[in-house]
Amino acid sequence: MNDAQLTSPALATSAQPREPLPLGALLALATAGFITVLTEAMPSGLLPQMSASLDVSQALIGQLVTMYAIGSLLAAIPLTLATRGWRRRPLLLSAIAGFAVANSLTAVSELYWLTLLARFIAGVFAGLLWALLAGYASRMVAPHLQGRAITVAMLGAPLALSLGIPVGTLLGTVVGWRLSFAIMTGLTLLLVVWVRLQVPDFDGERAGKRLPLRQVLTLPGVRSVLFVTLSYVVAHNLLYTYIAPFLQPSGLANAIDRVLLVFGLASVLSLWIVGSLIDRWLRELVLISTMLFMLSAVALGLWRDSALVIYIATAVWGLAFGAMPSLLQTASAKTAKDAADTAQSMLVTLWNVGIAGGGLLGGLLLEGVGVGHFPWIVAALLVSTLYAAVNARMHGFPGAK
Repeated sequence: MNDAQLTSPALATSAQPREPLPLGALLALATAGFITVLTEAMPSGLLPQMSASLDVSQALIGQLVTMYAIGSLLAAIPLTLATRGWRRRPLLLSAIAGFAVANSLTAVSELYWLTLLARFIAGVFAGLLWALLAGYASRMVAPHLQGRAITVAMLGAPLALSLGIPVGTLLGTVVGWRLSFAIMTGLTLLLVVWVRLQVPDFDGERAGKRLPLRQVLTLPGVRSVLFVTLSYVVAHNLLYTYIAPFLQPSGLANAIDRVLLVFGLASVLSLWIVGSLIDRWLRELVLISTMLFMLSAVALGLWRDSALVIYIATAVWGLAFGAMPSLLQTASAKTAKDAADTAQSMLVTLWNVGIAGGGLLGGLLLEGVGVGHFPWIVAALLVSTLYAAVNARMHGFPGAK
């Protein structure tokens, strides 16, 4: 899994919007997202090595990912609210540096509980980081380029999922899991220097401009964006988490890496396509993304035993999902305006709830109706997603003006 604050007279006193995209600064933010996602998922590819080294079961190593998600879930809203008055670059640097601390602790830990604590710490900083990225990107550019800037800043997540995790797994196999986390620390320290040199600083929110959480939640359109986020992410993770058992009838059970690579590459392509359109056609792109995902789910339900359909439907699914974080974060930022960071923290929290909810719902359904019914349940969830997005035409997902 992915965040914002818009430029306004009260907030943009430190820098003026720039007409061209500041690619160096935006790519630094994308790298922060890359490190965040890679840190989150790396234990999944290193289960055997970490299990043997820490002398616990692979199931317990799997909880390192869970603990990371719990840290993000618990921290995003309260940390964002507590730091609204901080200057943005020192806060961003603190969040990034937190990953260096957490990954260093993971690399040297000989105790499972200490490793678990390090993962929780990493999750806490991830919750704060994702609440900052989209807003930071939007404040570096003119209003008509904000969606494109957010798309560039979000590029790190799909790259980490499609390329970073396989590379991280290979690296762990070659040099060991401890050195892999140590290398992550080194990359994080380099990123700190990059951000310090190229990313501009901004003021925090002034005390008189800080809306309470409840008021932000009642801003027109905010709840629509949050509902679409939750329902879409639950649908995605219901299928994504249990892709392995779903692939068995098609004979692709041993080709999960190739299927997920197709998904990841399509996700990156989606970002490239959407990047030039997002500022003018945000509503239309959200509706298209939801419908494409729904169509791919239906195809997976009808032709589950066909390897060819699996690959095609997975590519369409990747095209649908890849840019959705950018679309939702852009919608949230534009809807909440000066309260965008707070709205983004709620979006980050619900994104993590969606990840956990999809996994939990899938586990219950797997033991009940079976994995073959998953595409139809996903399609049903997406009907409610589409309904909410269609009806948010005035606020949340307004049409092009």
